[in-house]
Amino acid sequence: MSIVTCEKCGTKNRVDASTQIGRIAKCGKCGTVLPPKPDIAGSDKPLIVTDHSFSQEILNTSGVVLLDCWAPWCGPCRMIGPIMEQLAAEAQGRYRVAKLNVDDNPRTASQFQIQSIPTMLLFKNGKLVDRLIGAQPKQAIAAKLAQLA
Repeated sequence: MSIVTCEKCGTKNRVDASTQIGRIAKCGKCGTVLPPKPDIAGSDKPLIVTDHSFSQEILNTSGVVLLDCWAPWCGPCRMIGPIMEQLAAEAQGRYRVAKLNVDDNPRTASQFQIQSIPTMLLFKNGKLVDRLIGAQPKQAIAAKLAQLA
């Protein structure tokens, strides 16, 4: 939950970033559109997801989420890492980018049958809609996101 101050009337507004993807935050007092911030409607960095936070951060989130399933020892995963950072920085609230370390979070990896990494899972409104397996170019990942966003 973030506190965002309205530029027009100065009212402090609580804004839940997990529910802001694809939505516009407005001041509760005067109705003015609140300024976008990196912690609202996604982030400029990929969100780190764990077995514990997966349900709240991915399944209970409206909008599009790209989940990168990776491991630190995986060479292709390390090649995809900068692409995930770029996509997160370019999201502008259209989608959210998240990362799941499969070694540290085996329950979620097993739930979605991650058998090779990197695997990128695409969720829309909490439902798995697509997956990309293996190192993909940024253009291919962005095209999938554009189809869903």
